Amino acid sequence: MIDNILSLADFSNFADLQKTKVLLNSLNLREKYFYLTQLINMKNKPQLSAEEQKELIKTLKTRFEKNPKRHENIQWEDVQKKLESNPEKLWSLNEMERTDGEPDVVGYDKKTDEYHFADCSAESPKGRRSLCYDRDALNSRKEHKPVNSAIDLANEIGIEILDEEQYRQLQTLGNFDLKTSSWLKTPDNIRKLGGAIFCDKRYDTVFLYHNGAESYYAARGFRGVLKV
Repeated sequence: MIDNILSLADFSNFADLQKTKVLLNSLNLREKYFYLTQLINMKNKPQLSAEEQKELIKTLKTRFEKNPKRHENIQWEDVQKKLESNPEKLWSLNEMERTDGEPDVVGYDKKTDEYHFADCSAESPKGRRSLCYDRDALNSRKEHKPVNSAIDLANEIGIEILDEEQYRQLQTLGNFDLKTSSWLKTPDNIRKLGGAIFCDKRYDTVFLYHNGAESYYAARGFRGVLKV
């Protein structure tokens, strides 16, 4: 079954395909589902034109240079090389930008040699609000359904919703969600009982809350991370 699903990702490199199979064997069922969904989305997404890529990189560079505290000891030249060698990631970054996330580099993982881009808009991204938490929550609503769910939209964009630890780390780099709030990746034990978690920042403090996963609000979106 996994071989059939992987065929949809259109691998052109046999070695990459084998590495992916090894990784999948180490994941649980939920992790496999998320990884495969994201993989297929990434492999089959259209790429930006050369002009669009150039414009996006220009925007990202300007933001990078204006906010040095977010990425100390990281050089833009190294980030740009990574972006140019991974054009499919540029598509996702452009979607983050298009939905008002204002993505910026917030870290680097030496073990995986990946730069982490997170949504750094002052408030929860405007283009991703009024969403319930996930597909199950969306399907559970009998009326007044939102247009999408946070998890589904994140998968479509090709990013992961921030978890609580990542969100709190982001808040050390600035002041975010002072007027809005953002859905967070919810632990399975909470989600199985119908809930989902979200955070905001008030009184110079990050607060963690819960809601029914089917709820949605005009002042709540979600923030994501993309690894390049």
